[in-house]
Amino acid sequence: MNHPLCREMLAEKIIVILRGLRREIALPACEALAGEGLRFLEVPLNTPGALETIALLAKHFRGTEVHIGAGTVLTPAAVEEVARVGGEYIISPNTSPAVIRRTVELGLLSLPGFQTPTEAFTAIDAGADLLKAFPCGTPENIRVLKSVVPLPIFAVGGIDRSNRDAFLASADGLGVGIGIFRPEMSVEELRRSARNFLA
Repeated sequence: MNHPLCREMLAEKIIVILRGLRREIALPACEALAGEGLRFLEVPLNTPGALETIALLAKHFRGTEVHIGAGTVLTPAAVEEVARVGGEYIISPNTSPAVIRRTVELGLLSLPGFQTPTEAFTAIDAGADLLKAFPCGTPENIRVLKSVVPLPIFAVGGIDRSNRDAFLASADGLGVGIGIFRPEMSVEELRRSARNFLA
């Protein structure tokens, strides 16, 4: 947990997963989210045009409190591409020591996915800053994992307004996709969705 963004990410507690974000609405959509107080925005690399969108957003929000990162990062080469376009953190669905090590080498925050304590400790040994329980299961599952895993854990997978509080009571933070963002939403719908989730 050495990266300077760790403390800020843990204070904010919410990472918005922008799966399917279209480049043409990326700026107004992310401005809307930022306007509602959401500071950590993740563009998954399996979204069409993801690197171009990350580059656009990273340039736009540089020097502000809004931080742009990449999700679904599966290879060291992909880490290098994200670093090249200005992404600040790397989120993966899995535990890949090679991806984690390359992330740390390039000075980005590493937040890999895991399911078991074995995977968690493999990620920690490789240098992960934070961990992502994915799919997170239940709040009780997070509590059990936290009894042995020493790094902060973000819960990801199926989180919405209905289970938000239960997960926040056990996890250190949340990765939220369709609980806040759907690609078909208008900017105003997205603003209302963010406001509703945070209420």
